[in-house]
Amino acid sequence: MLTPLEEVIKKYRRIRYWCGDESRMGLITLWARKLTGKGVQPVGIEQWCFDYFWLYGLVEPMTGESFFYEFCHLDSICFEKYLELFSEKFPDDFHVIQLDNGPLHQAYDLAIPENVAILFQPAYSPQVNPIERLWKAIKKEMKWELFDKLDELRDALKKILDKLTLQDITSLTKWQFLVEGLSVANI
Repeated sequence: MLTPLEEVIKKYRRIRYWCGDESRMGLITLWARKLTGKGVQPVGIEQWCFDYFWLYGLVEPMTGESFFYEFCHLDSICFEKYLELFSEKFPDDFHVIQLDNGPLHQAYDLAIPENVAILFQPAYSPQVNPIERLWKAIKKEMKWELFDKLDELRDALKKILDKLTLQDITSLTKWQFLVEGLSVANI
């Protein structure tokens, strides 16, 4: 009789480890430091428009592969659809996904695809999720940018995401403790 792990290994081509999170992308201006002369207050054009969407994302720290999808809400219904789309894109592999303890990830009626397992990180510890560094890098490129419409923001975000290489993503997300842990787990 096979153990559950042996059944997974037999059924799927490989086991992959992903880190996931969601980030709000909106029209409100993202502030950043500006170099000015001593005693000179930095000036930047700001807007306080609260239109936004949610970008759901998964990154595989070992390879730099990623999967992003936009939704209008941050809820378990959208998250379930996101997992379904992800599972369909990578059907031959078994995926272990590290997530925070957000309510959308823990809904009782959440349908998780057969080839996905959720691994929750400790509560209130975004610093252990590598995708947080990717969100920070993406938003850094949009600092002080003004977008009149969400479509303009989408276009700018698409350019940033398209420009990211596998090496860019691994340089931000491939942390030594993950490499060692996944090596010990033979993943």
